[in-house]
Amino acid sequence: MTTGSPPPTASRRSRARTFVPLGVAAWLVLEIWLLTLVADAAGALTVFLLLLAGAVLGGVVIKRAGRRAFKNLTETLQRQQAGETPAQRRMGSGSGFLMLGGLLLMLPGPISDVAGLLLLVPTVRTFLGRRAERSLERRMSAAGAGGLGDAFQQARMRRPGGKVVQGEVIRQDGSPAPRHGDDGPRPPLTP
Repeated sequence: MTTGSPPPTASRRSRARTFVPLGVAAWLVLEIWLLTLVADAAGALTVFLLLLAGAVLGGVVIKRAGRRAFKNLTETLQRQQAGETPAQRRMGSGSGFLMLGGLLLMLPGPISDVAGLLLLVPTVRTFLGRRAERSLERRMSAAGAGGLGDAFQQARMRRPGGKVVQGEVIRQDGSPAPRHGDDGPRPPLTP
């Protein structure tokens, strides 16, 4: 007995879901192997001190990057309230890559430490930021989205089943509800 629906097909596993776990496992094995080589050459105390120094330095970097990101956010919000045009705004300073560098420093292992130290260099962060921005713009244009705000709006309208819910909220008196951002002052929240 058929219902008219197409037969279910086996879901294809993406390449990333196949190779990322293998790459992480290989990276972990390489990190452990290199740590044992360093321990054989310099001693266990040296390895312990290197791991401790990486964890402390990584924590300091993450804390500093978090403060910088919060400062940039408050400055951007203040500029928006002042009525600044989008062309006058500047891009972020790469706090995300700085935080990633701190996280990599906190992870034990010489490869992650070298990668974390590279991300502390401003020219490397700038280069990676430009590459990431271009990649994001290409993907956004390929998806047909007009901009980052449109992408967030589209993502917000999607339901788990992939269906888009289009519509408008109508009040009981028959008038349309105000759009996002023009609903006027709100009453204060009470605990």
